[in-house]
Amino acid sequence: MILPRLIGMVHLGSLPGSPGYRNDLQAVVDAAEADAVALADAGFEAVIVENYGDAPFFADDVPNATVAAMTRAVGAVSESTGLATGVNVLRNDASAALAIAAATGAGFVRVNVLSGTMYTDQGPIVGRAAEIARLRRQLCPEVAIVADVFVKHATAPPGLTIENAARDLAERGGADAVVVSGTGTGRPLDLDELIRVRAAIDLPVLAGSGVTSETVAEILSIATGAIVGSATKVDGIAAAPVDPIRAASLIAAAGIEGTRVELP
Repeated sequence: MILPRLIGMVHLGSLPGSPGYRNDLQAVVDAAEADAVALADAGFEAVIVENYGDAPFFADDVPNATVAAMTRAVGAVSESTGLATGVNVLRNDASAALAIAAATGAGFVRVNVLSGTMYTDQGPIVGRAAEIARLRRQLCPEVAIVADVFVKHATAPPGLTIENAARDLAERGGADAVVVSGTGTGRPLDLDELIRVRAAIDLPVLAGSGVTSETVAEILSIATGAIVGSATKVDGIAAAPVDPIRAASLIAAAGIEGTRVELP
């Protein structure tokens, strides 16, 4: 699969069954479409659709209602914009993400913990790379797996280096690209960690948080791509709607219109 170097975020509002749901799924889908259209108009050519509004999250097995609602939202975003579309089912339900991708034609999934263990606010999450690789083969072999290394909102096991974790993802976990993030949503990443991961593996490496109009050019001089969420939103707040001016400013600051990353 070939991805643009900048990928925008569509943060879904609360879905059916989650504490914040307001009994209007169509409103959630309409907001997702509006955000995706605003990102497309600004120059983004790919987005990830994520159930951001469902906190607190299940660790790795979301309810069926979440899968159904996300399938509807991902399909609507893809059909209304034609953008390359990815799926991230929080906190770490990669099986659901693959099922949604297979049903909607999404091109890639993001997996927060593909291999190894990370200690999170949902408790320890253990990657299931073997299961995910086989499910992908069965359902949607053309869908790419974009995997986080030392994912945000989590702590790595003592003694594990980010380089070794990235090598495991690349060489043993079945990842097609690796994401390096800061400690939380919208927080700056460590450029040294980004450099170390790029040196350690022969896969595309994406910046996964804290990318702004002020930092995007420097980050893209190191990373092969970036996922951008908060910086495109009103007042820089992840849960807010996309701000067309902020989104367009980020594309302009990147100076990379038309450049893409080819995944294995």
